[in-house]
Amino acid sequence: QVQLVESGGGLVQAGGSLRLFCAVAGCTFSDYTMAWFRQAPGKEREFAACINRSGGNIKYADSVKDRFTISRDNAKNTVYIQMDSLKPEETDVYYCAAARTAWWERVVSISDEYNYWGQGTQVTVSA
Repeated sequence: QVQLVESGGGLVQAGGSLRLFCAVAGCTFSDYTMAWFRQAPGKEREFAACINRSGGNIKYADSVKDRFTISRDNAKNTVYIQMDSLKPEETDVYYCAAARTAWWERVVSISDEYNYWGQGTQVTVSA
């Protein structure tokens, strides 16, 4: 059974930084494209960033480009997202997601393409 567990969320002031972690178990981690999404209450889940199986191909949402950095460590079965210059409107629950793919370079921003999800971690950005 594939399990994703996020951590690292919390309260931060506007302009501050947080680093989120997603530990993955129950699968061959390097078989999966990984992504981070976020969702505020009453809103649709929003794509933030994704990374291909090797870590060499990355895609960001325009809203986070140049402020967020996604990375992965296949030896530790973990994906990260470093979030800098956070804004109050980015107060959301952040989710890690995994998509099994045979395509080594695949990156995808559509939530329906992801097979497994974590429980989410709350990020609160105060003004």
